[in-house]
Amino acid sequence: MLNGANQQSETKPESKTNSKTNSKTKTDKPSIVNVAVAVIHYKDQYLLGFRDATQHQGNRYEFVGGKIEADESAAQALIREVAEETGILLDNNTIVKLGRLHHDYGDKQVSLQVYKIELTAEQYEQHRHCEQGLEGQALTWVSKSQLLAGAYHLPAANKTILEWLELPSKIAITYPLAHFGTHIDAAAAWLQYHQEKLTSESWVYIRLKDANSKHLTEQLMTARPDILAILPDDNEQPLNVEESLTANETETGQRIVAKHLTHSTLMHCFDEVGSPTVLTQLLSKDHPLIVSCHDIASITAANQLASMRIQNALPPVIGTFISPVLATQTHPDDTPLGWEAWSALAELADMPVIGLGGLEPAMLNQALQYGGISVAGIRQFI
Repeated sequence: MLNGANQQSETKPESKTNSKTNSKTKTDKPSIVNVAVAVIHYKDQYLLGFRDATQHQGNRYEFVGGKIEADESAAQALIREVAEETGILLDNNTIVKLGRLHHDYGDKQVSLQVYKIELTAEQYEQHRHCEQGLEGQALTWVSKSQLLAGAYHLPAANKTILEWLELPSKIAITYPLAHFGTHIDAAAAWLQYHQEKLTSESWVYIRLKDANSKHLTEQLMTARPDILAILPDDNEQPLNVEESLTANETETGQRIVAKHLTHSTLMHCFDEVGSPTVLTQLLSKDHPLIVSCHDIASITAANQLASMRIQNALPPVIGTFISPVLATQTHPDDTPLGWEAWSALAELADMPVIGLGGLEPAMLNQALQYGGISVAGIRQFI
């Protein structure tokens, strides 16, 4: 949880100015510039600045932000930079971590600490007509759809940020097929229930926990062409879109927005010393990933996997389910983390955090206050 009045718990980044980074090393490797990035928005309108041609990565649009000084936290730097560049004061706004990124431009390496901030209606009205920042840079408000469609040329390091922004604020998870085991035809009951109950145009993690359930996934996606699907990446229920011949099957495949890794699958991606296993190379190369984490060890593995995928130009890890936040009916024997412990784990993640376990959609604001960007669940979400 970050806001202007409560930043003491924010971990300060290492200073970027020391005797080693002020001089050339033997390998002439450029020093790392630590940057705080503010993804500022009001509803579906996002604020972008424009980099002058003389600047590094010039003639590109960018999110507002700047260098983190040695004596300040990332959140403090973000508040200062936004005020200096735009005049927008964020001291009382909720500042939610999206993630952290490292990018090597060849001539410069940057470490980005990225935060998302929604302005109040009053702030937006005050600044929406400002076409120039306080430092003379051009400012513009753009729609989320245009931003995600690539209508504005951003520095290369921002590509992953745009994929993070695809995540919705709420994600529904289907019941497992076994939940309908008392019905004469469990498959038909499962399909009818979800076909009727899923919210329009929602992201849905289709999790049947049944090795022979592939046809139900396809049937649900065909019956509900408005939903976007998250599917397991453990071959539990793959859609074989490569062999699809019809336009309908191709369109269905295009609505798979991410693959999901369970906690156990994630941990099997690395051996005891943290080296990648063969499984890491077998993960989806066509879709972003969402991973499940329950503790520090799994978050460490998720961060390592996220970094490896970016380095190899693969679709990124766009989110992590950290659970259980609260007690659940599905796993009554699991000890819930509680919001404070959940928040501490969320701060360690290098990707957006999704709250899961005993939650309901109305708890979104609470999740935002504790460092998440989304909530997910079964019973209260379908």
